[in-house]
Amino acid sequence: MRLDKYLKVSRLIKRRTVAQSACEGSRVLVNGKERKPGYAVKVGDEITIEFGSKPLRIRVLALVETTKKQEAEGMYEVLE
Repeated sequence: MRLDKYLKVSRLIKRRTVAQSACEGSRVLVNGKERKPGYAVKVGDEITIEFGSKPLRIRVLALVETTKKQEAEGMYEVLE
């Protein structure tokens, strides 16, 4: 699954276009490296998203094409 789509489906970022611009703006790191929106996310990847001054670090637990709001939190585990 593409990185930008994962961020949108997991509801970490509200819109896919916002997720794409965050990736292109070097605000999203996967396993410590900057990645483009088309990067293929895998289970176990650690994603860091820089929201302002407070970064959010998560571990990917599941890849699902579509999900309900209540089930979206099961797609990742918050590390920091």
